[in-house]
Amino acid sequence: MKNDEKTNVMRVLEQKKIDYNSHSYEPDATLTGEQIAEKLGEDTNEVFKTLVAQAKSGAYYVFVVPVTAELDLKKAAKACGEKSVAMIKQKELLPLTGYVHGGCSPIGMKKQFKTFIHETASQYDRVFVSAGKVGFQIELSPTDLISVAGCIKADIV
Repeated sequence: MKNDEKTNVMRVLEQKKIDYNSHSYEPDATLTGEQIAEKLGEDTNEVFKTLVAQAKSGAYYVFVVPVTAELDLKKAAKACGEKSVAMIKQKELLPLTGYVHGGCSPIGMKKQFKTFIHETASQYDRVFVSAGKVGFQIELSPTDLISVAGCIKADIV
């Protein structure tokens, strides 16, 4: 793994002139978000995972939540004004978003879906999300993340 390796997420951030730091770890799709935070030596509350769900209406939504938390599907549905939402199947992730399981980022998906971020993100000076590839994370201000990914803050856990 080369340090100069750029992911699509990094290219998007550079194009938009957004400051970020990239971090890498030995790629392992079996690692939990908590284990990735520990590998990076970061506070697990500042590390977020990206989840994709589909509503009964057929619409897709993206949810960015702390790695230590579980997405509350009822709260998620309420946030997006739907009756219910369910997590998509893992095999649907790549064709839908362009990202693999363990490397899904709210930035730079094939198509921009309505994206919600857990309201605690704003409590931190910086947050970490996947850089779009297993083994890579980016660190940036929550304000920049919310801006570039078009996130809506909500209570979703």
